[in-house]
Amino acid sequence: MGRRFRPELQTQIPMLKNPSSKYRPFPLVQIPDRQWPSRALTQAPIWCSVDLRDGNQALAVPMNVSQKLELFQALVKCGFKEIEVGFPSASNTEFAFNRRLIEENRIPEDVTIQVLVQSREELIERTVQSLVGAKKVIIHLYNSTSPAQRRVVFGMSKDEIIQVAVRGARWIKDRVPRLRGTEVMFQYSPESFSMTEVEFAKDISEAVMDVWQPTTERRMILNLPDTVEVAMPNVYADQIEWMCRNVRNRESLIVSLHTHNDRGTGVAATELGMLAGADRVEGTLFGNGERTGNLDVVTVALNLYMHGINPGLDFGDLNQLREIYERCTGMTVPARQSYAGELVFTAFSGSHQDAIKKGLAEWAKGAREFWDVPYLAIDPADIGREYREVIRVNSQSGKGGVAYLLESEFGIQIPKDMQREFGPIANDEVDRLGREVSAAELKAMFWREYVERAFPWEIEGFETESRNGVVRCRARLLCEGKPLELAGEGNGPLAALVHAMTGGGLSRFEITNYSEHALGSGEAATAIAYIQVRHGDGRTRWGAGVDTNIEMASVKAVLSALNRG
Repeated sequence: MGRRFRPELQTQIPMLKNPSSKYRPFPLVQIPDRQWPSRALTQAPIWCSVDLRDGNQALAVPMNVSQKLELFQALVKCGFKEIEVGFPSASNTEFAFNRRLIEENRIPEDVTIQVLVQSREELIERTVQSLVGAKKVIIHLYNSTSPAQRRVVFGMSKDEIIQVAVRGARWIKDRVPRLRGTEVMFQYSPESFSMTEVEFAKDISEAVMDVWQPTTERRMILNLPDTVEVAMPNVYADQIEWMCRNVRNRESLIVSLHTHNDRGTGVAATELGMLAGADRVEGTLFGNGERTGNLDVVTVALNLYMHGINPGLDFGDLNQLREIYERCTGMTVPARQSYAGELVFTAFSGSHQDAIKKGLAEWAKGAREFWDVPYLAIDPADIGREYREVIRVNSQSGKGGVAYLLESEFGIQIPKDMQREFGPIANDEVDRLGREVSAAELKAMFWREYVERAFPWEIEGFETESRNGVVRCRARLLCEGKPLELAGEGNGPLAALVHAMTGGGLSRFEITNYSEHALGSGEAATAIAYIQVRHGDGRTRWGAGVDTNIEMASVKAVLSALNRG
């Protein structure tokens, strides 16, 4: 016998060393010739959003009518053609929301609203009243069918549970004539299907079908919910395939999935269930639902998208959709939520950053026909995200991430060799701060390290003249605050400066790397120069200078390198 729960010992009982004394594995479904493992998904399912019912039901503070209206409009904009709008018999708020949608003509012609109701006559009556005047509706009937529910909640036999479902189906069918001018579709869910014997799930579903009499021209929805995940997702797929292969008149049914996430495999269960023959999927934006949540429709839809399948839903502005969802529900999308989380297109690791930067550059050049950027399963731009969100910098970052941010935010194109020098400098500073840093903070670090270096050497004036291919310069400098005038010549301004300084007593050095580019455009544009010098003892140092005059920027870059030792 397993140990019994005792509240007074709740914080003292460790995990069981032998969990098999208390728990048992869920029995497998026997399908020796199962087909779903060898199939591939080639098209999107019929989608039904249950955010306004299942999602709302899971909130500590349910949405009010105005919040539900805003989220309804967002769901319509995404392209949902079936939306479960509520449980109209549950409260006056739910009923009022239905009536407002219908009476204010807020439901587009191509959108069907769905309502949920238990198999109780007074609740069905109230539900039908809420639908008067609607154009297209799905009436979703459910009752629970698992052994635990039959034993613990209802104290009923299998036959009695079937009669509950059959009575509800008849009550609904008898009231449909009241909905004149309304196109009505029936839906039945054997709730807790995933915990129900498949043979009994088939029996009760066929009993409801006998009442509703679906045909290939007028199909009904058979929703098979993974109400509580109790097994691996392959077991759910087996259950779905078994039902699709054994239920009577399969062609008259739309088989639907509704998964939860107790084991963290709601997405996997749905995808495998689709392979197993399901036609339709119910779920919520970002997986909001009771306990550990519902299926995340955004994830499944974009999983299809990344395989080149049009999901039939538009998440082109996922940031805005997330904002609406968070405002209406009071929930927060986790930072690592698939596709939608703040950090999912972010790389902190230096090697990841470098690979992403190179992959994005290759894609921008049109070098590949199909998307194949390291670490990015899809192009963030396709769902309204921006490339500048891709790479951020903390103490785990490398030179690639630092260089990417400086270039993308400020146009500072640090040479590769200089990146190797500045990367560790920036990393040490970020490590000291112990947090993520912004692009502006990185620029300030770069400026302090290179551009603002003014000791011991500082430029006060620099003039050149060229004659017969020889450039002569006159430099007015400060060395440790003392004025110094030097003259030199060479085949260019920088060569003349080096000649002047080494001739003036400075230890020998040479310029080994040079690059420059404009910062900005127009009359107010400045130039930035990057210069590497090598001292006589072999030491190399980089410097940078900024000025409206490119020649002066180059001189400042030389002095910056010398000032760095």
